[in-house]
Amino acid sequence: MLPLRCPGPTRREAITVGSLGALTLPQLLSARESAPPRRPKACIMLFLLGAPPQQETWDPKPDSPVEARGDMGVIRTATPGLIIGETMVKTSRWTEKIAVLRAVSTNDSSHSSSGYYMTTGYPHAPVGVENAKPGSPNDWPSLGAVVRRVLQPQCKLPAAITLPEQSANDGNLTWPGQDAGFLGRGSDPWLLNCEPEKGKFDIPGLTLPPDVSEPRFGERRQLLEGIDHLSARSDERGIAAKAFEMIASPAARKAFELDSEDVRTRDRYGRSRFGQSCLLARRMVEAGVPLIRVNWTRVAGAPNNGHWDTHSKNSESLRKMMPILDTAYTALLEDLSDRGMLNDTLVVWCAEFGRTPKINGGGGRDHWGPVFSVALAGGGVKGGAVYGASDKLAAYPKDGRVTPQDLHATIYHCLGIPKNAEIHDGLGRPLPVTRGEPVRQILG
Repeated sequence: MLPLRCPGPTRREAITVGSLGALTLPQLLSARESAPPRRPKACIMLFLLGAPPQQETWDPKPDSPVEARGDMGVIRTATPGLIIGETMVKTSRWTEKIAVLRAVSTNDSSHSSSGYYMTTGYPHAPVGVENAKPGSPNDWPSLGAVVRRVLQPQCKLPAAITLPEQSANDGNLTWPGQDAGFLGRGSDPWLLNCEPEKGKFDIPGLTLPPDVSEPRFGERRQLLEGIDHLSARSDERGIAAKAFEMIASPAARKAFELDSEDVRTRDRYGRSRFGQSCLLARRMVEAGVPLIRVNWTRVAGAPNNGHWDTHSKNSESLRKMMPILDTAYTALLEDLSDRGMLNDTLVVWCAEFGRTPKINGGGGRDHWGPVFSVALAGGGVKGGAVYGASDKLAAYPKDGRVTPQDLHATIYHCLGIPKNAEIHDGLGRPLPVTRGEPVRQILG
């Protein structure tokens, strides 16, 4: 199928327009519309609910005391001098495509408030609040919402999609910062609740009900257009119009047809919910979606409710869950590379924080916001690179500290969104999309 294009400005265009001062949204869109068509830049964010331990993944400390290093070993990688956790067998072969940030920090050790910081690029007020609720005063839009606000006019599908479910604490307590905040509901990332690993895969809302024929659907659309002027809210009209456009678009429906994938490709990603969600994310990139967030979901039969919050049985949890992540992550990188898409698609491995530098009495690691690791691949990132360092226990940054706003600035850079592009709050005040700085040490 022909991919739906979402063209963006080149670096030269962004610099030229940016030299005139801070970019307003109309200026940015004007620059984008004048750009020649090309493959859209995209980002797939793999958000690992609960947070894998940096000590057993990207930042092992084999020379630290046993109470800090744990009982798991390390393996060498394709990058000379770089070691990673022993369970990341397939990932070890792909490190020449990966840049590791070893000194990321939120200084917040609560899932929901630190998750807010990682998702929006702004710290939660106050820090350290578990089960924090969405809404004011912590109403900064998520990364996906900013991308939707800036890039949506050029996209046929929603410019930001989250799947297969929202991030939430046990009890379905949704984290703040995953919606559009003060930008309004019209900029919410499209939430796709799905189980793509289960047999035939259909997207709720993209297929017509049995009692609605194509002609009847067309009549309903005409009726909506005829009464649009009665609605006082343009964002609601825009949401409805976009929904009708998607349902009517064969290309949009095609993007979600996992059954059209080769069986070997589906097997390569693993038949897990996370693996098939990663495959679905690749198809969305092909369809022109600039940002897809894939959330880790609970694995049946694994300790700690099947997520990465390894308060107990840390090693057992990793040995159960890492093969799922290792398989899906490397399949995604390999698939993007084979299709010539990796250079234009940034893949981000991240979570809300890290894990404590010492093993607790239950053989686990607890919450830790002072330092953790994030990995980036493709999308203009230099592979085989490590930036920043933690101390000898992977407890605190030693050098090269990176904040969530810096990570967001790096993602915007890779998507072609200038750092000085602006959004507006509910009072119409202009605000920069980020106050961070791109991590230029890992950019090509």
